[in-house]
Amino acid sequence: MSFALGPEVSTTETDDGMVLLHEGTGRYWMLNPTGAAVVRLLQEGRRIPDVVDELSTRFAQDPARVTADVEKLLAGLTRAGLVTS
Repeated sequence: MSFALGPEVSTTETDDGMVLLHEGTGRYWMLNPTGAAVVRLLQEGRRIPDVVDELSTRFAQDPARVTADVEKLLAGLTRAGLVTS
């Protein structure tokens, strides 16, 4: 499954990660550096297993833990209308 930002969502890089703005609602979400990395990798067209492999290697973390964290982040972003699958 692949994910993409919603059509009304814009991003801004920050020193601490990334901000997502839903222009339709005016609400914004702040992502830490790891959450920002997930969004960037998805914007590159990577699929979830590729994102997990990249982050597991980059941060020397257990792939099962990274998978759970990525899925939780994407579920929250989907509920907020920021990403579509």
